[in-house]
Amino acid sequence: MKRLGSVQRKMPCVFVTEVKEEPSSKREHQPYLWARLDRKPNKQAEKRFKNFLHSKENPKEFFWNVEEDFKPAPECWIPAKETEQINGNPVPDENGHIPGWVPVEKNNKQYCWHSSVVNYEFEIALVLKHHPDDSGLLEISAVPLSDLLEQTLELIGTNINGNPYGLGSKKHPLHLLIPHGAFQIRNLPSLKHNDLVSWFEDCKEGKIEGIVWHCSDGCLIKVHRHHLGLCWPIPDTYMNSRPVIINMNLNKCDSAFDIKCLFNHFLKIDNQKFVRLKDIIFDV
Repeated sequence: MKRLGSVQRKMPCVFVTEVKEEPSSKREHQPYLWARLDRKPNKQAEKRFKNFLHSKENPKEFFWNVEEDFKPAPECWIPAKETEQINGNPVPDENGHIPGWVPVEKNNKQYCWHSSVVNYEFEIALVLKHHPDDSGLLEISAVPLSDLLEQTLELIGTNINGNPYGLGSKKHPLHLLIPHGAFQIRNLPSLKHNDLVSWFEDCKEGKIEGIVWHCSDGCLIKVHRHHLGLCWPIPDTYMNSRPVIINMNLNKCDSAFDIKCLFNHFLKIDNQKFVRLKDIIFDV
């Protein structure tokens, strides 16, 4: 496995970073944040596919005409790296989708929350991870996009998936990126149904959405609380109840950010420590 946590297929990812191979008015080959966008079949093709599945046939035996069966994709769309291709055309997965990515542009309203965590002028992104010197402490920092190349990350925050971590508010939304594989479970439960249920319900570390196993052969296997009949979201998660410190390390950029952007808000509370992640409040 080339990099722990790189998710390309069959996993709920939001972003991947790559070098965008096109001229830039600022810098050539500038790293971009890419958002997950799966190509899906049009109504007619989806109906044919569902009928095929109802006949209990193998979905891999279904014939797709990629050029005609799928909704148009943005010109900048690219297929995910592990997507199978035949004669230069990406092959849909067993769900009839073609996983892919589009670059997050600053003024794209569809990805406004995504773009709030990245600054292309300084080539940085807002990332949540463990503090390098204290595994019990979380850290929010501005990370160079070049350090995130080839990684996939999850976007969390006020306007994402019902905000299960209680971050920010409607008036002052707060969003962050979490690299996949950044939070490893120290005391894994056994792969027995009852043991997993007990771990999620009774263990403090189990107050999470799910587990992803990163196998030595590169395979990723997951279990979500819903797979076990458990609720999500829950009132107090393991993530939002942990202490966090803000370490921006952006002295040269102090006066360069828009006053309303997240980077500027975090600079105002730089070096501050909060008892819980969800206690972060911007004084604006």
